[in-house]
Amino acid sequence: MKFVVKAWSNGGARAGILHLGTSTIDTPSLLLSTRKGLPHFISPDLLSCLPSPESRLLHVSPLHFLEGLSMKTISKIGGLHQLLGLHDHCFVAVPRDSIQCLPEANSTNKIGASFETPCGRLLIKPVEYMEMISSTRPELWATLADEVPAWVSDKRNKTSVDRTIKWLDECISISPASGAVFGAIVGGSSLEERRRCAQEVATRNVSGYWVGGLGLGESMDERPALLNAVIEALPEEKPRLICGLGLPEEILQGIAAGVDIFESTYIYHLTLGGFALTFPLDRTQINASNLVPSDVGSDPRKINLRATVFRKDTTSIVEGCTCYTCRNHTRAYINHLLNVHEMLAQILLEML
Repeated sequence: MKFVVKAWSNGGARAGILHLGTSTIDTPSLLLSTRKGLPHFISPDLLSCLPSPESRLLHVSPLHFLEGLSMKTISKIGGLHQLLGLHDHCFVAVPRDSIQCLPEANSTNKIGASFETPCGRLLIKPVEYMEMISSTRPELWATLADEVPAWVSDKRNKTSVDRTIKWLDECISISPASGAVFGAIVGGSSLEERRRCAQEVATRNVSGYWVGGLGLGESMDERPALLNAVIEALPEEKPRLICGLGLPEEILQGIAAGVDIFESTYIYHLTLGGFALTFPLDRTQINASNLVPSDVGSDPRKINLRATVFRKDTTSIVEGCTCYTCRNHTRAYINHLLNVHEMLAQILLEML
């Protein structure tokens, strides 16, 4: 892995290039959310139709593979690339999955991190986690972390930092795992503990940093200070990954602080609900006449294509958009697909 910063703003925001194998990804970049390495709705043969180069970066949680094929079998097959046939894509493995594998702080102890999963509540030890990483062979992987919600005590925040640093050292020393390692940074809502964790992780031999423990109860007003406490302690030449931010405004918060890679389940939840993002990237493109009334579940950011107002709307979802869905289908057609519960609706919405 190689990361190069190519431009800075007057603040902390920056643009860079991430080289992973034969892939070159412009940052800031958004990971494509997956379940067991495959997108939730799009079939593998349609991945190449996505307009964004970032769609080659796939987020996967190793905990997804606690059910089904054993780690030993996946390892014998040759890892996720061989198992799924996605040789032109890069996997980014993070223990947290905000859809199905949520951290459970109350059950985490000094032995390992606890998660709520489809298999029930599970305690994952560093050695078990590294077995998953060695078997799945992602290009990037984050170390195990003790993520805690924003409302825990200062003592619990300190404990989470101590455990995360200990597990970081164990993960690095245990395994001959391939791929670039991202050190986990936690600390809850404590500025001091987040700063301490970032300073400790910055001294380790890692390729980048995973800012964990966000999106777990802190407000948007609190988050900039937490991000700045972390980013200020990290070297500029290494990439930063974050989980738990979803709304476009939250992603912009992360970009302004200097985060390079984002994991978000926002698109998944919108797609599942029948929504499509329609906000313009340029404020000068905002046209009040095109805004849909909020009483149908839409707002200036998105439209609710399940609403009856779109039943006879033969326009594209976003006028002038060149994506596959907007070029070939109308709002009325997707409204019909949603109302008859046809899975093609979610496929077309995820391809926006």
